[in-house]
Amino acid sequence: MRQLINATLILALMAAVLGSFAYLSLDLQALFGNGGLGQMGAYAARFLSPDLSAEHMRAVGKGALETLAMSGLGTLLAVMLGLLIALPAAGRFGWPLQGAARLLLNALRAIPELVWAALTVLAAGLGPNAGTLALALHTTGVLGRLFAEALENTPPEPAAAIRLQGGSQVAAFCFGTLPNLWPQLLAYSLYRWENNIRMASVLGFVGAGGLGQMLYTTLSLFQEAQASTVIISMLVLVLLVDALSDLLRQRFVRA
Repeated sequence: MRQLINATLILALMAAVLGSFAYLSLDLQALFGNGGLGQMGAYAARFLSPDLSAEHMRAVGKGALETLAMSGLGTLLAVMLGLLIALPAAGRFGWPLQGAARLLLNALRAIPELVWAALTVLAAGLGPNAGTLALALHTTGVLGRLFAEALENTPPEPAAAIRLQGGSQVAAFCFGTLPNLWPQLLAYSLYRWENNIRMASVLGFVGAGGLGQMLYTTLSLFQEAQASTVIISMLVLVLLVDALSDLLRQRFVRA
């Protein structure tokens, strides 16, 4: 019986694959025949000679700094807004505000960064401002939900002790809740920063500035050497941010 079920599943998968080819009407002859593979190889080979001229490297460096600033500022805004919304989302101000805050966080993170970028480009114009807003809006939804869950799982006893000694609610949060919470908040923030540096490199495809916009422009003009330099710069920037994030995590979180 099990062998029959496995055979049926395999046949169903094969039928789905064949049906997908038929539905998409893929012209494999045009893709692999008539010199198609040779043209693809020649196109890929042109990426092996990146443009290292001083003028282009200055432009790439400016784009890299723009991308880094977009990701850093967008993440910082998201941390502040996310923590602000996480307090009511964790039930600190009653269930009506909790429901409204959770609904807001769900709406912010349900819309992908590229869609936010397309919307913010219309509102703020082309450039890094739109990319920063797009990253901040989506990341606020993600971090706000994570911060709210962390707040819900934080032991209430230290804050309650400060309140019993006559301390204010703000003092109880800052000195009773936050010291136990901040390593987890920092870990979440650094993780999202790593993601945002990658996404900031892509948002330029909808006009949000940075290296992504340079890559879109060079690819549109079939400037393979210049595009290769931008791609390498993206890779180096991501590796540097990953290394810095891991260093900060080891220093402040794991310690």
